[in-house]
Amino acid sequence: MLSDYPIFEKWYSLLDWILDRVDSFPKSVRVTISTHISNLALDTLELVIEMVYTKDKKPILNSINLKLEKLRIFFRLCKDRRYLAISQYEFVSKEINAVGLMVGGLLKA
Repeated sequence: MLSDYPIFEKWYSLLDWILDRVDSFPKSVRVTISTHISNLALDTLELVIEMVYTKDKKPILNSINLKLEKLRIFFRLCKDRRYLAISQYEFVSKEINAVGLMVGGLLKA
């Protein structure tokens, strides 16, 4: 059933990329920023799964949107602090925006 939802497939794939990236952040921020980003990304996956199996999707979709916005800001911080290359930041931003568009489409449906 999860594979019927492109948002799940997209986020699952991006989550794998995110977890790989945050593991390569400097040791000094692995406990703070890396852990926080990982937790937000994993929480988002949980919400996507809940959304698939819940009848009233709107509150969950709103929560997903909030998590995505938080991730956008954290990744911007990581780019500014040079934990991510510009190309990596551009990639993750585009992917998060694509998921956000999917969420928006589901909210309108």
